[in-house]
Amino acid sequence: METPSASSAPGSKPESPEHHLRFHAPHLHLAPVFGGDWFALKAEAFARFFGTPIFLVGQTVIVTIWIIMNVLAITARWRFDEYPFILLNLAFSLQAAYAAPLILLAQTRQADRDKAHSEADAAHREDLARASTERQGLAAQQTASLVELMGQNTRLTEMTNELSKRIEALTAEMHARLVQRAAESAAGKPGS
Repeated sequence: METPSASSAPGSKPESPEHHLRFHAPHLHLAPVFGGDWFALKAEAFARFFGTPIFLVGQTVIVTIWIIMNVLAITARWRFDEYPFILLNLAFSLQAAYAAPLILLAQTRQADRDKAHSEADAAHREDLARASTERQGLAAQQTASLVELMGQNTRLTEMTNELSKRIEALTAEMHARLVQRAAESAAGKPGS
């Protein structure tokens, strides 16, 4: 499992508000399973090695050679662990005595790390939900403003239409009066 670090995104730290792993930053101390010292790293590598196919195949090969050497050995000097293979059982017991605590410790620390990461992921989801709610509220507010502006625009358009009709009526009335005065003036000039 890759651990969050400052090197995961060049130029930004997990604590910065725009970093994608900022919610994992408080749990960085849980990154190495057994701690950060030399022994801890070797112990973690050893615990991880127990579950690999290389270890299982290697152990099977060694046990098979061990049994074949002790069962088929012609001379007594090649029989260092005769049937019921007590030395082999002792080696398995010793291996189990060291492997079990290492594996349990690794599982416990991994569970702690998984819990911390799930809490960080939950905080991230909550932050996303909060941001989404804020965006929805802002969108609703902007929509209401747009509806109000459209209403004002409609009222202004209606007022402009009314004023245009008034201007047209006044223009027509003025035109009629001017025509009438011009006609009256023309009718009054020749006779005066």
